[in-house]
Amino acid sequence: MNTPSRVTRRRLLKDTGLALLAVGSAPALSTPFISRAMADTRTLSVVQWSHFVPAYDKWFDNFAKDWGTKNHIEVTVDHIPVADVAARAAAEASAGSGHDLFGWNGAGGAHLYRKFLIDVTDLVESVEKKYGKITVIGRQIGYNQDDKTWSAFPDYYINFPVMYRKSLWDGIGMVPDTWDNVRIGGAKLKQKGNPVGISLGHSNDPNTTWRGLLWSYGAAFQDESGKHVVLDSKETVEAVKFVAALYKEAMTADVLSWSDASNNQYIDSGVSSLIINPISAYRTAQQLNKKVADDIFVMKPPKGPVRQIMGGAAEFYGIWKFAKNKEAALEFLKYYADNWVEAFKASSGYNNPIFANIVPKPMPLLSDDPTSTPHDKLSVLQTSDEWSAVPGYPGPAWPATDEIYNDFIVCDMMAKAATGAMTAEQSVKWAAQQCESIFDKWLHRA
Repeated sequence: MNTPSRVTRRRLLKDTGLALLAVGSAPALSTPFISRAMADTRTLSVVQWSHFVPAYDKWFDNFAKDWGTKNHIEVTVDHIPVADVAARAAAEASAGSGHDLFGWNGAGGAHLYRKFLIDVTDLVESVEKKYGKITVIGRQIGYNQDDKTWSAFPDYYINFPVMYRKSLWDGIGMVPDTWDNVRIGGAKLKQKGNPVGISLGHSNDPNTTWRGLLWSYGAAFQDESGKHVVLDSKETVEAVKFVAALYKEAMTADVLSWSDASNNQYIDSGVSSLIINPISAYRTAQQLNKKVADDIFVMKPPKGPVRQIMGGAAEFYGIWKFAKNKEAALEFLKYYADNWVEAFKASSGYNNPIFANIVPKPMPLLSDDPTSTPHDKLSVLQTSDEWSAVPGYPGPAWPATDEIYNDFIVCDMMAKAATGAMTAEQSVKWAAQQCESIFDKWLHRA
């Protein structure tokens, strides 16, 4: 595991933003298997987050090394904490040196670092021809709408269903199928010692969950064109007021400083009545506390006043222009795509496919999971394409949406109102101004 960078993320993002202007477009790459250049450079370095399903990391490391052995290339895989991914990307881009293949978790990369990354359009299109049309979510992850190119290879996305303790909710005669029920039932269960647990800190989980809540109220921070900030609206104010009430009535102050692992630990400990999270929390509970795991049930995200939708976390690989072995990185990704079903199984169904035919339904592990009681407990996850969206919705992803994600503006908007630091109206105006400033910078950048 590499040592996390000590460089301030905000400063690096500023620096790399300036550097973007100096970098030209990447030439089109041909991808012959084991070319002379690829063979001469006998190393391939990969960095990615430490997966919340540890078995996946073991599978990936062995898979990568096995590919390297077959191709006479020494492959190294560094795993870093998920919270360090953004800072590490900024550090490598700023230094013009680092790993060949960079794996992002969450948004904040494919578009923000576009001019540092080689064009992988040929790779994405070749995989799409083999494994079916890429989904709407997949297209948002690494596609550049302006010139129809791909700056990153979309690997998978992480969905965020409701995970709730069925016995506790049955005990109060409620089902957390709407946001109002989450608040009302959560308040009752908090009185019994079982609060709701949704982070209000700085990490991927609140970045996705609170976007989902915004959308469910009919709000968003940009319109469909991606040209205009639309955050300052009555719908956003109502959504923020709801979060303030949910925090006060159904949660505890701990959520203000949670990391992405905290809500997993909270429900696995038997304390929380509900979280909104990928199934890693459930998979961990299966290992640690089977009684709690059997009581954790999974359902679609809560319905809001306008729609039923939830944020999803984007996962993708980029190849730096300064990478020492670009050809090996491209060939590895081709091979990885051809073995993606094994990756899905290794993740216990956590990694969600973004090519239409790569894991046909009924999906193994989700439609009929022999480790779950009942066996179809996770089957609702097969439909997550219908109720998930990645940052940028309802518009395209582009550098401004990446920067807003990296700066946790939506999270802070919710937290400022929840803690009483600002009124809902004030926090919305503050967040809208932050977004306007970022949009203005990127829209007027040459």
